Amino acid sequence: MAGVSVMVEKQVTKEQVTVTKRKEEKEQKVGELTDLPGIGDSTADKLREAGYHSILAVAAATPSELSEAGGLGETVARKVISAARSALDMGFQSGDELLEKRKLIRKLSSGSLSLNTLLGGGFESGAITEAFGEYGSGKTQMGLILAVNNFVADPESYTIFIDTENTFRPERIVQLAKGVGADPDLVLKRIKVARAFNSDHQVLLAERVEDLIANDGLKVSLVVVDSLTAHFRAEFIGRGTLAERQQKLNRHMHTLMKLASMHNLCVYVTNQVMVRPDVFFGDPTEAIGGHIVAHASTFRMYFRRGKKGSRVAKLVDSPNLPEGEACFFVTEAGLKDV
Repeated sequence: MAGVSVMVEKQVTKEQVTVTKRKEEKEQKVGELTDLPGIGDSTADKLREAGYHSILAVAAATPSELSEAGGLGETVARKVISAARSALDMGFQSGDELLEKRKLIRKLSSGSLSLNTLLGGGFESGAITEAFGEYGSGKTQMGLILAVNNFVADPESYTIFIDTENTFRPERIVQLAKGVGADPDLVLKRIKVARAFNSDHQVLLAERVEDLIANDGLKVSLVVVDSLTAHFRAEFIGRGTLAERQQKLNRHMHTLMKLASMHNLCVYVTNQVMVRPDVFFGDPTEAIGGHIVAHASTFRMYFRRGKKGSRVAKLVDSPNLPEGEACFFVTEAGLKDV
């Protein structure tokens, strides 16, 4: 039996070496956009202008998106995407390989021990965390606190803050930075803020984050959207526009999802709520955006006011963590556990 076990181990090791060699050979063959079949210099320039700066970006695109960006026929676009995916070996992976990749995931601290524990160590990179709740429940404050904590975790990294409701206040960043002993000026320099004036502008700003990373060379670790649905809610009124709104919102969420996955960064979005008139028992509060936002978010948290000025964050949905609640106070220096 021992001899058989050794033989199996040797065979597995040999297979792993073979797979690694194949991956290295594929990566060497295809390194630039022009190495892909059907992509010349002019087409590559068009793709870069549209935000497709790497093989991975092409591999993650859909044929219609690539066709529109590069002026390609849809058949050619499919061949290009297929070649890109083949080069990156984007097929099936074993569970142990995925577990090894999970070790690259970072956890961004909230500053609250109870909230970090609820989230399995903090806000996860490579994922979208949605926080929904009534006004004054602490959603925006959480975004500002994360921006400061992102600097503390890595002073070289940047936070991208897409502000749709004019809620970003540099004065508050100064307070929070002083509270954790960081230089307020350095923290503010590591936060890139853009005010979105409508839903189209909001979608465009999210798409431009890729340019900041690829062209400007910024090391982006956190993207905050506050709030996700404010403009969509104001511009698309009535049931007749619901389908169009949801399609546009779905595209926006997938842009954020792609950013989180491709660059292993943390995406934090706040969401507004509505009160359902047909709920007579229990909490009638429900997040805006319906199933589109719910399915696209990796983690969902419900923020509400607690006793004596505290705030309560309830983990509503997670792929690997149980539901639970964390209580904390929002202070001038950040979060403080109850």
